[in-house]
Amino acid sequence: MKEIGSFEAKNTLSELIDLANKGEEIVITRRGQPVARLLPPAPEGERAPKLAVSRILDRAKGAALGTIALHSLIAGRK
Repeated sequence: MKEIGSFEAKNTLSELIDLANKGEEIVITRRGQPVARLLPPAPEGERAPKLAVSRILDRAKGAALGTIALHSLIAGRK
């Protein structure tokens, strides 16, 4: 996976598209934070589930339980 700043991505878009077409994933950042992902094409039948899993995993990285204690969550399931 290649990471590139948004300014550089704007100036090298054709090259990035060629890389993605060859199978490489490119993450575009702004001020060091990921803001977009350029992915290689996938067969239509395979694309939707992979994108869904990718989005779930990305959101889970920043997820927190907040102020809820784990034992409260477990107790609520009984």
